Amino acid sequence: MSDILLAVGDGVATVTLNRPDVLNSIRRSMASEIVTAFERIRDDESIRAVVLTGAGRGFCAGQDLAEALPKDGQMPDLGDFVRDGYNPIVRAIRKLEKPVLCAVNGVAAGAGANLAFACDIVFASTSATFVQSFAKIGVIPDTGGTFILPRIVGLHRATIMTMLAEKMSAVQARDWGLVYMVTEPEALIETAAGTARHLATQPTRALGLIKRGFNASLGVDLDDQLDYEEELQREAGRTADYAAGVQAFLEKRKPVFTGQ
Repeated sequence: MSDILLAVGDGVATVTLNRPDVLNSIRRSMASEIVTAFERIRDDESIRAVVLTGAGRGFCAGQDLAEALPKDGQMPDLGDFVRDGYNPIVRAIRKLEKPVLCAVNGVAAGAGANLAFACDIVFASTSATFVQSFAKIGVIPDTGGTFILPRIVGLHRATIMTMLAEKMSAVQARDWGLVYMVTEPEALIETAAGTARHLATQPTRALGLIKRGFNASLGVDLDDQLDYEEELQREAGRTADYAAGVQAFLEKRKPVFTGQ
């Protein structure tokens, strides 16, 4: 059985983590399948938005510890897991110039929590919980956690989350800016999918350029970012969707965007 499921329809790709018996914990084969799925999504112009979720009662419990146990008395090199597993996933999500929505249906722990926070928009059910569980076993946040968390919640709250490793409810995660919307469990997938379908009708190239601009802003000063905005806006102004949007505005009608 595949570690993930990929379904495509209405311009939306739904990627489902598919190891429900272990709360969708990530092993090497799953990490590889996730990256491959995002590469396919990147190359398919008919796909204009993505929903990432989990099968069963959990979203993702983080690392599958069965692959991180000592062998022959030797501890594994955890840096190898990060380099080969988690880093490629985060890069695939952040570099994909299409909206990536996450629907967190249950526990999101460790790498699973940071996988959700790496997405562009996060939905969570009332049954979802988030925990930065790394310190409980003597390791640091990975899957982009040391980069993403302080930028979303600030340094002080990121320190609280990671050092105390306390479980956070979906409502608290929303209040701290980590989650966009909290829904009842039965409404989660359709709420996220409905937003994805809407985004799939929007100017995909412009949405991708927005994401590219935000990514770049995290490591430059204001002057450099202003220059980059000029470059991105020039590219946006050459798209067919910009022309369609302006024409629709002049004609006082709703625009029809093709993603080009």
